Amino acid sequence: MAQNNSFPVKLFIYDLSGGMARQLSPVMLGRQLDGIWHTGVVVHGKEFFFGGAGINNCLPCGTILGQPNSIVDLGYTEVNEDLFQEYLDSLAESEYRGDTYNMFEHNCNTFSNDVVQFLTGKKIPSYITDLPSEILSTPFGQAIRPLLDSMAVNPGGNITGQR
Repeated sequence: MAQNNSFPVKLFIYDLSGGMARQLSPVMLGRQLDGIWHTGVVVHGKEFFFGGAGINNCLPCGTILGQPNSIVDLGYTEVNEDLFQEYLDSLAESEYRGDTYNMFEHNCNTFSNDVVQFLTGKKIPSYITDLPSEILSTPFGQAIRPLLDSMAVNPGGNITGQR
């Protein structure tokens, strides 16, 4: 519910590895990772996310990922739905087109961070935004980067080759 023309903003956090990162990361990377994070921003009754198909939205928890592993309450925004949609349309035409997706450098978490800053002035947790550089700093990360760079993951259900 809105309070005094304010709307709640939440970050939905999903582990794309389904728990496998926690089990395999010490062996593969030499360090413990708790998950491979995908995020979506929930505001105005919808969940907004970015992937290989560009900016998408659905009802909260409506992606193939189901229920989030955790939800972070980021407070409230005074940005109304119309202004937010204009902002998203602008992003979709410029920096968040599907062909700009990059698993490590321009991904769902980059999008969530930009959107949350627009809405609240806050950033999403650094353990999410720092994950790509943490993985890439390992020998395994360097070895698999070319393969991962050639793929785009769309939480709506598709894995597609990057354009």
